[in-house]
Amino acid sequence: MAKKNFWDKTAGLYDGFMKKDEKAYERMYELIRPKIRGKKVLELAAGTGMISKNVASVALSYEATDASEKMIEEAEKGCCIEGIFFSVRDMFSLDFPDKAFDAVIVGNALHIVPNPEKALCEIRRVLKDDGVLIAPTFTHAENSFKGKIRAFFMKAVGFPLESKWSGKEYLEFLERNGWRVEKSLTLKASFPLTYAECGKSFEKNSEKEGILT
Repeated sequence: MAKKNFWDKTAGLYDGFMKKDEKAYERMYELIRPKIRGKKVLELAAGTGMISKNVASVALSYEATDASEKMIEEAEKGCCIEGIFFSVRDMFSLDFPDKAFDAVIVGNALHIVPNPEKALCEIRRVLKDDGVLIAPTFTHAENSFKGKIRAFFMKAVGFPLESKWSGKEYLEFLERNGWRVEKSLTLKASFPLTYAECGKSFEKNSEKEGILT
């Protein structure tokens, strides 16, 4: 509950805090839009709707969810995009049927949850077999000295940083958990941001293939 409270308490400040990474996010929106055009999309850990509000207009339908009620309240403010629906949901236990979505987006969240493997398992369940997982995540193992100092103070005030992957380690983590990385690149932000597009892997020991850097 403490970690949920952190996001509730900081919901009103979140957009301002992320303003410094606006250019990286704009590039991310450009990458996401063609992958979800005309599709039924689920976004997990949507926060204040930064990604949702910039990409949802091209989707057939768009479910934007977050565990924090306050984050969803912020996301709903002034949003009049047709086809987007905001709701409070737990990414570890989704009340959607199997294979309900063409695409799932989980943006900058897998490094801040305690059991990202469990989240990926639930994503796999609700995603169609030919669907796409879009999972950009800050990879803190590659922080600059300034970034390490920033991350130290963020954690000191309660920011839940659970996993400090390098970009390579993060992609390997996805592959170990049943995903085939089809595209990846590193976006320059306040912390290194590893963008990944994945399909379901149906092989027990999938190998890297088609990774763009």
